[in-house]
Amino acid sequence: MNKITITEIQKRKREGRKITMLTAYDFPFAQIVDEAGIDMILIGDSLGVVVQGNDSTLSVTMDEMLYHTRIVSRAVEHALVVGDMPFMSFQPGVEDAVRNACRFLQAGASAVKLEGGGAVADRIRALARMDIPVMGHIGLTPQSIHRMGGYKVQGREPEMAGRILADAKAVEEAGAFAVVLEGIPMELGRKITKALSIPTIGIGGGPHCDGQVLVLHDLLGLFDRFHPTFVKTYANLKSQALDAIKRYKEEVETGKFPSEKESYK
Repeated sequence: MNKITITEIQKRKREGRKITMLTAYDFPFAQIVDEAGIDMILIGDSLGVVVQGNDSTLSVTMDEMLYHTRIVSRAVEHALVVGDMPFMSFQPGVEDAVRNACRFLQAGASAVKLEGGGAVADRIRALARMDIPVMGHIGLTPQSIHRMGGYKVQGREPEMAGRILADAKAVEEAGAFAVVLEGIPMELGRKITKALSIPTIGIGGGPHCDGQVLVLHDLLGLFDRFHPTFVKTYANLKSQALDAIKRYKEEVETGKFPSEKESYK
């Protein structure tokens, strides 16, 4: 498989070919996702919830994100690697955004993602001018959980839908190569996808988006503290792992493991 590039991702939209994206946070899973032929791998700040066990993404630091980016990047040969800019890595100002985005590229990412629409257009524009590929993220933005009052669908009211559409256009105009649409009604996802020339990547954005992204731990059934409507679980690795570990425990306690087969002579 050839290495996926920004131009290839944008070409997919023009050709009407769907784009696939998943998160990964470590070497083994990044290797599996890449081998499966997924187009883009996001080192998401969602690791704060599904890996670190926090209630939100707000406590994730740049150093933690860079650590996981280095690990994932070592495993990937095919997919486009996108680093998720955590809370406080770009909010303070343009200079911080550029500096931290550069750190992601040095750690092995080929692009970065940041949350927000028109309010962060100056950051997106500055990154694009520095030839740093940047992906936008609008709609339900987890770093804005306190303002939104929780993880709630955004854009059901006409006024809010209009604002989200304006955010999408602002992100495109600023130079983003793609934009994530999270937690919005599917008709709004369709409208935004039709209005933009850049690809839209849905996560709870409906079937009309140019591509889809899911958190890997949700897809594999490894995380079950909550289950958003937009998640489809394709496997239940948690139950399989639990069963395997229980069998190991039983065999150690009964003396079945290790046998001579697993011992040196």
